[in-house]
Amino acid sequence: MRFMMLMIPKGYEAAAPGTMPSAEAVAAMMKYNEALKEAGVLVTLDGLHPPSMGARVSFEGGTPVVTDGPFIESKEVIGGYWMIEVKSRDEAIHWAKKCPASANEVIEIRQVQEMADFPADVQEAAAGFAELQRRSAGR
Repeated sequence: MRFMMLMIPKGYEAAAPGTMPSAEAVAAMMKYNEALKEAGVLVTLDGLHPPSMGARVSFEGGTPVVTDGPFIESKEVIGGYWMIEVKSRDEAIHWAKKCPASANEVIEIRQVQEMADFPADVQEAAAGFAELQRRSAGR
């Protein structure tokens, strides 16, 4: 089972462009990341620049509209993520609880949808999806 653990740092929605974590925070997080890797559960991970450096594309009325960050209505934003592969939701929670997060951070855990989770008609509509995944992983 694959799970995405999403880091949600409070206040990051208003962070200025170029905001970076401290060296101490990164060092602590690297120990955690290494533990995930050594346990064989880490698939991938990345940190994200603040929303002030991003953009959103909405499709209201069927026309793409680009809005540059920051996004005033945002109350929570993602600061980074880990993709892990574990045996259960409980194991994913176990790993999230080990994270050296600060008091202003929350980790949301979401299970990745696998093709087998979908009914046959949806699987048929998604024919070729596994090939897209393989090709994108090898980029």
